[in-house]
Amino acid sequence: MIYVDNTVNVPALRVISCRGAESVGIVVENVSKQFGSFKAVDDVNLEIKSGSLVALLGPSGSGKSTLLRLISGLEMPDSGKIFLTGKDATYQSVQDRNIGFVFQHYALFKHLTVRQNIGFGLQLRKAPKAKIKARVEQLLELVQLSGLGDRYPSQLSGGQRQRVALARALAVEPNVLLLDEPFGALDAKVRKDLRAWLRRLHDEVHVTTVFVTHDQEEAMEVSDEIVVMNKGRVEQVGTPASIYDHPASAFVMSFIGPVNVLPSSSRIFQGNGFDSANPEMFLRPQDVIIETDANGSSVPARVSRLIHLGWEIQVELTLDDGQVVTAHLTRDRFDQLHLEPQQRVYVKPKDAKSFPLYYSI
Repeated sequence: MIYVDNTVNVPALRVISCRGAESVGIVVENVSKQFGSFKAVDDVNLEIKSGSLVALLGPSGSGKSTLLRLISGLEMPDSGKIFLTGKDATYQSVQDRNIGFVFQHYALFKHLTVRQNIGFGLQLRKAPKAKIKARVEQLLELVQLSGLGDRYPSQLSGGQRQRVALARALAVEPNVLLLDEPFGALDAKVRKDLRAWLRRLHDEVHVTTVFVTHDQEEAMEVSDEIVVMNKGRVEQVGTPASIYDHPASAFVMSFIGPVNVLPSSSRIFQGNGFDSANPEMFLRPQDVIIETDANGSSVPARVSRLIHLGWEIQVELTLDDGQVVTAHLTRDRFDQLHLEPQQRVYVKPKDAKSFPLYYSI
C-alpha cells in the first residue's frame, strides 16, 4: 500500500479510466503506416480496455514497434484514427497525449541521480518542489529502490535502471504507459524477475499499459491480453489461455509455444479422428501420447533423442514413415516409461489442429 502526504497535495497513484472500469482506453481504427514500399502497419483495428496490461507480440518486422510508436505520437499514421481515453489523438503531439514511454535501453540521463531522473518530467512541467520531492519518494518506494535515490545510473544494475525508467514514466501520471521491449537488454534471470515485478506493479497502479515483446513466455506470463501481429496485421487478440488453446491461424499456433507441423497424411493421424482436407496438421509436444505397448490406433516410433530440461523431458521420436515428432513429458511420466535412446515405443495424438492454407483476419 502506498501512502501519500496530503499536506503537499500530491495526487495518489490512481485508476485511469475514461468511461468506467470496463471502458476502452485505446482505440486504433483502420490504421496503416508505410515506409517507402514497406507496409509496416496494414489496416489495423484494435481496442484496449482502460486499466489493462496488453502485449503486442510478434516476430521482427511484424509491425508491433511501429504500432506502439503510432499510439505514442512518435510516428503519424498514413491513414486511420487513434483514440486515447475517448479523445481523437491521431494528430496530437507526443506532449499532448500524456503518455509515459519506456525504451529498451533505459534512456536515463547519466549526469542526473536516480531522484533527479524520476522527477525530470515534473520539473519540465514546473511542478512545485514539495510535490516533486513527495512524488519521487513515493515512486522510489513503489519500484523498490528506496535508499538508492542519490546514486547515478552507472552505479545501478540493468534491472534497477529499468525500474528507474518506469518510475520516471509514471511520475507524470500518464493516461497510457508504453513499453518497447522493456527487458530485452537484460539477462534471462533478471528478465524473469522483472516480469513478475511488472505484473505486481500494474496491479497496484492500474495504468493502461501496452508493451512490445517478441518473447512468447513474457507475453503469456505478464499480460491480460495478447495482440499477435504478423506482417503488419493483427492475427489474433485474446487472453493468453485463449490464444494458446484456440489459435486462430497456423501462424499463431506456430508462434505461440512449440509445435510439430506434420503432413495430414502422416500415419500418426490415421484412425484418431483427426482427418483433415488441409495439407498440414499441428500437434503440440505435450499432446503426443507415448506408450511402451501398442494400444488401439497408436503407431510405432523410435526414441531418437532424450533432452533433460530439468522440469520436463523432451523426447525426439522418429515414426516408421520417417516423420520426426517431438514430445514433452513430465518427469513423473518419464520415470514411469523408463525410456532409453533407440527404444521402440508407440505414439498417438491427444489433440491436433489444422488450418486453411491461407488465412487473414
